[in-house]
Amino acid sequence: MNAVGQAPEAAAPFSPVTAARRVLRLATTGALATLDKDGGPFSSLVNVATTYAGEPILLLSKLAVHTRNLDRDSRASLLLVSPDGEAGDPLAGPRLTITGKVTSDRDTALRRRFLGRHEEAAIYADFDDFSFYRLKVRAAHLVAGFGRIVDLTPAELLIDCSDAERMIDAEPDAVAHMNQDHANALLLCATQLCDMPEAEWTTTGCDPEGIDLRAGPMRARVDFPKKAKTGAELRLALVDLVEAARAKRPT
Repeated sequence: MNAVGQAPEAAAPFSPVTAARRVLRLATTGALATLDKDGGPFSSLVNVATTYAGEPILLLSKLAVHTRNLDRDSRASLLLVSPDGEAGDPLAGPRLTITGKVTSDRDTALRRRFLGRHEEAAIYADFDDFSFYRLKVRAAHLVAGFGRIVDLTPAELLIDCSDAERMIDAEPDAVAHMNQDHANALLLCATQLCDMPEAEWTTTGCDPEGIDLRAGPMRARVDFPKKAKTGAELRLALVDLVEAARAKRPT
């Protein structure tokens, strides 16, 4: 059984873009490296989520050293480790280092997507000293095993959402509808498409390329067959996933 969801049919020829995007969507924590007042490296552990495009979202306190560092110099790197690795050996799974600039962002979508992924943060997210931040990607470096070390540009790592505004507008209602009325469908997707154990699975969000699932500490990701650009295409993609999950269910 996998520690996180990964559909068995995903064993296809290695794609660095697919591997890197998977790390982005599944990692829930990362090591944030900032520059201290003397210009030296300072690393700290942070919770992460992603924008629709895949940019990392952070919820930071202005009292934290890393936030004070970012106020002086917004340059940073973020190391994400895929939970796909073997138990006890974090180096057995892919990891992704993202470099860029971290800046405060008041886009309400960041709050919604971060709290969807880290609902426990809701108790302090509105404290005066906390703000949401976005990492604007400059470059990425993927290490996914022997001979699988690849540098990626922002255009390769991130999803182009310029043609998916209608899907993004429909996403909050779709997520609420799936969680409120289709718990069994989400369970089927997690167990049949991702080989995950039975649990109270919910969706933490959708983006143009797939749906993210959560059950306690467990995470799963199911990619859509094709990019969803509108609300209608998002609904159709979700229906197709559920039908595929039902078809795989043992009779």
